[in-house]
Amino acid sequence: MKYFIIAIISYLLGNISTAYILGKIFTKKDVRDYGSGSAGATNALRTFGKKIGAMVLLGDVLKGVIAVVIGKNIGADTGAYLAGAFVIIGHNWPALLGFKGGKGVATTIGVVLMIDVKLALTCVLLGIIIIAITRMVSLGSVSGMALAPVVAIIFTKPFDLAFFIFCLFVAGMSIYRHKDNIKRIMNGTERKI
Repeated sequence: MKYFIIAIISYLLGNISTAYILGKIFTKKDVRDYGSGSAGATNALRTFGKKIGAMVLLGDVLKGVIAVVIGKNIGADTGAYLAGAFVIIGHNWPALLGFKGGKGVATTIGVVLMIDVKLALTCVLLGIIIIAITRMVSLGSVSGMALAPVVAIIFTKPFDLAFFIFCLFVAGMSIYRHKDNIKRIMNGTERKI
């Protein structure tokens, strides 16, 4: 029952779309009607500018942080992993917004920061380097997330199978959510910053 409660709370927390809410408050616009159609920080940055983009990034990271804190307090490490997975699912596929949300990168950063700071900072740094070189946020985001299971193997001593499976799940979700970006990257048509 406690794990069910963690999953529900985390999913609902993920449904709080910072990009949608701030877009409506400050511009009276739905961020999903513009750019990539995603309710996330990158599309908010491109659509509404740096100030709203930064607030969305912070809000989405905080969702991940809060969910993991709740999950860990109720259900220890398993609760933290479950909370992390469900807050990202809630962000990506929010029932409150017709299951049309963001791509989960900022929320995932918040989640992983609370579970393993070293892993989170390493993946973020790798992502930033790739963004700086290619000027493609999507490529940096996908690369940083996809490398999480590899980085987990390197840094987690002794090896933690549950954590590794969690990293695989998070990486898989990120790759799936960026499938259209990946196609555009391969076709050479992906937008740059």
